[in-house]
Amino acid sequence: MAGLLALVGGVEFTPGNEEQDRELAAAARGGPAFVVPTAAARQRPDLAVAQATRWFRGLGLELRELRVLTRTDANSRELSEEAAEGRLFYLVGGDPGHVAQTLRGSRVWEAILGAWRAGAALAGSSAGAMALGDWTLIRARWPDHVTRAYRDALGVVPDLTVLPHFERFGHKWVESATAATPRPRVALLGIDERSAALWDGSGWRATGPGRVTVIRDGEAGVFQTGARVAGLPEPRVA
Repeated sequence: MAGLLALVGGVEFTPGNEEQDRELAAAARGGPAFVVPTAAARQRPDLAVAQATRWFRGLGLELRELRVLTRTDANSRELSEEAAEGRLFYLVGGDPGHVAQTLRGSRVWEAILGAWRAGAALAGSSAGAMALGDWTLIRARWPDHVTRAYRDALGVVPDLTVLPHFERFGHKWVESATAATPRPRVALLGIDERSAALWDGSGWRATGPGRVTVIRDGEAGVFQTGARVAGLPEPRVA
């Protein structure tokens, strides 16, 4: 049976994230737990790893770094064998295009996916969460900060695009997603910072101090912590 899946809206490893992170820490008992800094490869991944390990240590869990920063790393046989034993994988925030491009179809990603489908927990925040849907939104061209384009992501949750930091940038995200070349059946998942949409095997629920917003077929549903989240596809568990 697939394990816990957490899509976090950003500002991870800081106060306010306790609700979802305690559940992730509990789910990781009995095996190695990894922070995966791929999305931060160009933005001081060492700092992301240090913050993650310090935060989860305070929750009673020791994290190890799964140092996958490049495509070569992602296809490392040694790293994939290490990942296959994992009980928690946390994909940090950073560059949404880089994390999906680096991991997709790689040995390490297949090992992570296999471990999650066998019961390990899997989490992503901001760019890490964006990578877990079918499509991620990246800048369509440089240095344009507004225009976005859909790119294939890792596909853990079908027909989904994650929009993090939603309480701050929600309207911009929705405008970008609407203006981009449309994807059929896409569900837009807006997640506020320090909050999460959590899949526990029986359905999705909202956690954290903010809100979870699901936009599908022009209709929006807003969910507070503890509420079951309607309108989201089930993850691909096989």
